[in-house]
Amino acid sequence: MSARLLRRVLEQQEEHQSRFADVEPDPDDDDDEAAESPNPRSAFQNPFDVLEDQEVVVDVSEETSAGKMVKEEPSGVRSSSDSVASRKQKKKKKKSKETLTSVKGKGGEAEKSLDEILKNLSIQSNDQKSTGKDKLVTNTMIQADHRQSLLAVEPKYLSAENELRRIFGSKVVSSFENSSNSRSRRTNVGRRGGLNHRKTNLVSPSGYWPRWDGSLSMEFLETKDGQNYFRYAHSASYMQAQRAFDAAKAIHDVNGIASILTYHPYHVESLLTIAEILKFSGEHQSAADYIAKCLYALECAWHPVFTPFHAKCRLLYSHDTNKPFFSALFTHMLNMDRRGCHRCALEICKLLISIDSDDPMGALFCVDYFALRAEEYAWLERFAEEYRTDNSIWLFPNFSYSLAVSRFYLEKDGLVDAEKATSADLMKQALMLHPLALKKLVEKTPLKEAVWTKILNHVFFGSAKAGSPSLEHLIRIYVERSYLLWRLPELQKLLKESAHLVIDSINVNSREARDWDCVRKEAFSSERNEYSHLLISDFSDSVPTVPPEEVRNMMVDPRIAEAMHDPRIAEAIRNGGEVLMPEEEEGHLPDLRNRNPLMLLLEGLVVPLANMREGGDANGAYDHVNGNDTRAGGDANEANGHVEEDRENSGSNGNADQ
Repeated sequence: MSARLLRRVLEQQEEHQSRFADVEPDPDDDDDEAAESPNPRSAFQNPFDVLEDQEVVVDVSEETSAGKMVKEEPSGVRSSSDSVASRKQKKKKKKSKETLTSVKGKGGEAEKSLDEILKNLSIQSNDQKSTGKDKLVTNTMIQADHRQSLLAVEPKYLSAENELRRIFGSKVVSSFENSSNSRSRRTNVGRRGGLNHRKTNLVSPSGYWPRWDGSLSMEFLETKDGQNYFRYAHSASYMQAQRAFDAAKAIHDVNGIASILTYHPYHVESLLTIAEILKFSGEHQSAADYIAKCLYALECAWHPVFTPFHAKCRLLYSHDTNKPFFSALFTHMLNMDRRGCHRCALEICKLLISIDSDDPMGALFCVDYFALRAEEYAWLERFAEEYRTDNSIWLFPNFSYSLAVSRFYLEKDGLVDAEKATSADLMKQALMLHPLALKKLVEKTPLKEAVWTKILNHVFFGSAKAGSPSLEHLIRIYVERSYLLWRLPELQKLLKESAHLVIDSINVNSREARDWDCVRKEAFSSERNEYSHLLISDFSDSVPTVPPEEVRNMMVDPRIAEAMHDPRIAEAIRNGGEVLMPEEEEGHLPDLRNRNPLMLLLEGLVVPLANMREGGDANGAYDHVNGNDTRAGGDANEANGHVEEDRENSGSNGNADQ
């Protein structure tokens, strides 16, 4: 509303108050005007009606100041609409005259009061506007803070399908999805139609997945330093499934673990175990499906206040119930990387770092790789500058080399200030700080040119050592994770030129090498490997496979288990997952010599090696040596019910031939 119309509304209010308080009714009023306002309340109009009549009503004050009068036309020439407009105009003019008369009669006090009303109304309006603006600015600042946060996750980039569409186009992805859906329909003939699942951000649920059973939940713990802390909680049905899982795990019964998913389809530990077994069997798509189902269950259990995408919530790894979420999220990140969805993997990596600053999964040592593959060079530099850790982040091998690579591509795009160091300078610093990384990169990539042999023959690179177990472990992780980047010719050229600069600098002044060696020892001074919990194989693209017959040897045939009527499984469930061992079986030790290392690793997924007795089975339940299932002190029947007894030595043991 303009100032002119606002003044008119105030004049009408003043006129309304004066007419029915001090002013007597005018006997000379026309009949038409009296008919238009039969009672005092109808004389006061809605202020918003002025907006509708602003084209018809003429401001009297403006006319008086301009010295113009409105000329009336003959009544016979006017149309009906013009007559109505003229009556309104006449009425407004009369009211304006009355208002001016009342103002003159009251003197300067009325004029002063009118000015005060305008002033007060203006202040109130400004206050209301400022309050609304403050709220808008506050919300904008909060949203900007979320967007600008280093570890804030953008949910739109968590979808692998959307990223594949951006890379390959919608037509290619749609045709592939249609073909896969047709195959799944032929495979799942006879199944019920797909359910309407809850919409989640981490994964997209498939139609054939079972309905979420609500067995998991999340509880709020506390608010500390502006961060909300949460923890997963288990229901009674989930705890029952967990006891059954512990019992099946104790006897290497993969079939038993799979049967748990029949009655508890969203038991997280069972889903993770089956996914690992499928991965080592070479069935990567099925393994990824189990991981996605696991993440779907974990996200459905989120607390309403748990908003991890804003980097304001904490889910500590120290709580045992939270650990499966970290394992599933890290595995899902690697699956996205293998599919080529590097931006999706970057967002998941940011989520892993934000929910627990201790970084139990080592996401900090692969976030630079995903940022480079996703071409987020500016974000990587900002992250290295603003992220706070106990040690300067650029001292880590992965960030030393990755920052030089990101600066190289930013220079290529012309997005670097002239005051900043060049990519060649950053690469030279990385080589001076971690010369051992160059030696391992040449071996892993591999770089077979003769110039690399000459470079490595130099005393600085040829005799390079890490100096501490922690640094050597981090260098191996970086080489295993990022060696594919150095197959690009442009990066090989950058590395080669920087290596020559290092050699020339050391030949002139060898003191510089000693200075960088002191920096390296100061940054990684521990004599023990602080990162031993991070397996190098977890950062590798290659996945070792186990022959299917080796996997079958781990599984207990349900018919054999039924024939043996082993009471220890039920006893284990009653005792919270701990398998009780008879005393006479403690001396039964399997021979682990000449065993397949991958097979031992796969067994470790079902029974932790830490629980295994020295040289023996974890619980002595079964011995899987040479593909035989034996049980000390008892008789084992064959799958077809036939028993062969061998009593050549003592006549006390029975062996089952399979």
